[in-house]
Amino acid sequence: MATIKPFRAVRPKKELAKRIAALPYDVFSEEEARIEVMKEPLSFLGIDSPEIHFEEERKDIPLEQIHAKGKEVYNDFLSKGYFLTEERPSLYLYELTRNQKTQTGIVALTSIKEYEEGIIKKHENTRIDKQQDRFCHIDSLNAQSGPIFMAYRSHPSLQELIRSAKKGSPLYDFVAEDGVLHRVFRIQSLREIDALIQEFQKVDSLYIADGHHRAKAASLVAEDRRKKNPSPTGEEEYEFLFSVLFDAEELTILSCNRVVKDLNKHTKQEFLDLVQQNFSLEIVSDENWEPQQKHEIGMVLDQTWYCLKPKANLLALVENDLTRSLDVSILQNFLLAPVLGIMNPRQDQRIDFIGGIRGKGEVLRRTLLDMQVGFFLYPTAIEDLMELSDAGLLMPPKSTWFEPKLRSGLFIHSLEEDPASV
Repeated sequence: MATIKPFRAVRPKKELAKRIAALPYDVFSEEEARIEVMKEPLSFLGIDSPEIHFEEERKDIPLEQIHAKGKEVYNDFLSKGYFLTEERPSLYLYELTRNQKTQTGIVALTSIKEYEEGIIKKHENTRIDKQQDRFCHIDSLNAQSGPIFMAYRSHPSLQELIRSAKKGSPLYDFVAEDGVLHRVFRIQSLREIDALIQEFQKVDSLYIADGHHRAKAASLVAEDRRKKNPSPTGEEEYEFLFSVLFDAEELTILSCNRVVKDLNKHTKQEFLDLVQQNFSLEIVSDENWEPQQKHEIGMVLDQTWYCLKPKANLLALVENDLTRSLDVSILQNFLLAPVLGIMNPRQDQRIDFIGGIRGKGEVLRRTLLDMQVGFFLYPTAIEDLMELSDAGLLMPPKSTWFEPKLRSGLFIHSLEEDPASV
């Protein structure tokens, strides 16, 4: 049974929504975030990525001080009336359209207790440094500003409720600079809200698609505040996650690709010989070629593209293992680790990850700029993600890239117990 709950959202005035709404903080490098805020001073990145307000050499500045700056910017936006607070709790429908494909999510609070109990399931481990950064962000802001992108198995009656609730004029309706159309509808009818709440109680599990660090950080904030609350009710705002929930069949997963700085002291021919111990290797002449199915991996080296396919004996080793049979696992376990020496991709500075939205061309560009070899993967299937999560298993880091991304700053879940309405 999955719990959802309406909330009193803090959200931008309609005429400012397009200017404030920003892609998630972790999509940008620090320098890219600086440039975005220079172009658009109202971008939510100024709150979500407050390190951009400091000099780059800031190793001695505590995280708490950095995120206090984000709180300062947020308070400034509030005082200038850029945001308003809903008078009463509502649910929302968040519709995103990219390349003529539309997906509609329900904006609601979900239960941190259910996250801790495994009803809300994860598929990735979190890094301590990143979860600590988001902990300080939430704790300082006293709000959750980055939505947890969740999926649920297709539920026809839920889809019917969503269709019937999507009526009237949208609160927001704008096309972002990346061409994605964003529309938001508010659900205020108690009857419609109750119907959605009741229908979600028939949903066995929710799956985190994107936002593992934000979810873990919110859980840590809740744990910390429980210790300080002498008489908790379990209904405190910190006990809930700001979430957007989508039917899994509507979602688009792209690959998350890899580039590596060097060949681990191998010559080019030595490297290719080592790769061919576990993979068949074929030069690809078609410049538009991309992997077309599971177990096809693109590799670029010296501006030449290759198609890699795991050999039959390798596939036999992993075929009955949900995690090891993923292409990201095969690449990591049979090439990146043994050949290139990337033993811990979460921490190794020689590897970088490139979201699939940036395309195969970005993988090539990086090998010409600051990396030596790149890998382009076939996307992981949403069914694999949910099956792994159900089994309590975890994927390797950066196994998925969901598009389109939810914008930060369109909704904020205040952790104030009684936020003032404007």
